[in-house]
Amino acid sequence: MPRPVGWLGVILLTGLMLAGCGSSGERPDDAATPLDREALLTTVASCHLLRVGQTNDVAATDATVIVAADKYHLSITSIVERANRMVKDYEQRPSDLIARALESCDRLSELTGTTPALVRFESDGTLRTAWLRIDGVEITPGFAQRTIAELRRRKAIGLVINSPGGSVEEARKLGRYLRANGLRTAVDDYCASACIDVLAGGVERYATRSARIGVHQSKVPHRYSSHEGGQLYVADAFLYLREMGVDPDVAIAAATVPNDRILIISLAEALAARLITGVIEGFD
Repeated sequence: MPRPVGWLGVILLTGLMLAGCGSSGERPDDAATPLDREALLTTVASCHLLRVGQTNDVAATDATVIVAADKYHLSITSIVERANRMVKDYEQRPSDLIARALESCDRLSELTGTTPALVRFESDGTLRTAWLRIDGVEITPGFAQRTIAELRRRKAIGLVINSPGGSVEEARKLGRYLRANGLRTAVDDYCASACIDVLAGGVERYATRSARIGVHQSKVPHRYSSHEGGQLYVADAFLYLREMGVDPDVAIAAATVPNDRILIISLAEALAARLITGVIEGFD
């Protein structure tokens, strides 16, 4: 993970001011927390470092960091100083810092009721709202890595994905990357088959009112060509959706629909199954 520089404090300060926490000094902690002050500060700094390290960008943090700093009145200076100290302390054990940071974002999510999600800022301190859009492209070998590279190049905070599907392996590889890196997903046209595995990977998942989300049986790869293998394939789909916090019965429903047909899931059903977490009007 990269070593924070002086600009980190400026960026974090701007983000917290946008969230309503403009003070750089400590205030009485009038919001109860099961963590003591020192443990809370370390947890906030750790989660912040996760997003800085993942993006290699000091203009990045996590939504839970901003909310926790405001809720528990943590000073900007103390967060930055603790983050810098942790980088030094873990310099010879970066994997330990990453593990701690992952755990910290989950802990802050519990404390604040906020979904851990990537937040980025422009150089002038305004929130960055850039999304990468992919329309009508089949998910083929190499799709995940190409998309990841483009997400990083554009410093995107989310992915709008409209695709008829394709490689389940590539879709799940991308989905897991999106989840681990706090990125959001959305569909505003048509997302079917393996595309829903990408959609499921977002930490927040949106659909427009006109979007169509479809499922059907996937074409089983050769390694699953036996009857037993086919059952394992459905089980893999079930487990992946459960891993993403989506109702795994979606995989069972998909398995009942022949590959040459599509079952369109209503937005109400998609919300109930947590395949999407919200319905939006659209994207600018």
